[in-house]
Amino acid sequence: MNCRETAIPGVWILEPKVFGDARGFFMETWQRRRYADLGLPELVQDNLARSARGVLRGLHVQHPHAQGKLVQVLEGEVFDVAVDIRRGSPWYGHSVTVTLSGESRRQFWIPPGFAHGYYVTSDTALFAYKCSDYYHPETELAVRWDDPDLAIDWPLAGAPLLSEKDRTAPRLAEIAPERLPVYAAAR
Repeated sequence: MNCRETAIPGVWILEPKVFGDARGFFMETWQRRRYADLGLPELVQDNLARSARGVLRGLHVQHPHAQGKLVQVLEGEVFDVAVDIRRGSPWYGHSVTVTLSGESRRQFWIPPGFAHGYYVTSDTALFAYKCSDYYHPETELAVRWDDPDLAIDWPLAGAPLLSEKDRTAPRLAEIAPERLPVYAAAR
């Protein structure tokens, strides 16, 4: 597996080995020992979402009960974003972006304490992710996807399709600091 750390330590772009021939391909999408060697925690929940072109989901985070997420696209293509919202982090408010597709088969590791979102750039996308904690809806919060302080350069083709939660999400600066995760080195 080819592993590339990004500009924010702990955020990884992973390229699993793919074995293919005229019949198709085979790849391991998860192997506990190999991913643990990278420092990924145990993953406890799998999620799957199908979305149409122009759907933007995010930016979402849970706190407490922060979830690390190992994400990948099985079919289609998305522009994926991880934003560091950990209080005291040297990378607070910075983001990492990557294009994920069923063709590239890349994975993206988003550590706990990061807000996550994606925008579908293909006709449809089948998006899979493994989480390091269970879903706790009472601890979920959303950060405004187009927060000017975050300056995310979304590759929009028109107005995105948003849920009500994402349409009305506050800017990061409007969220009470105690609602945000804390950078481990700042404790």
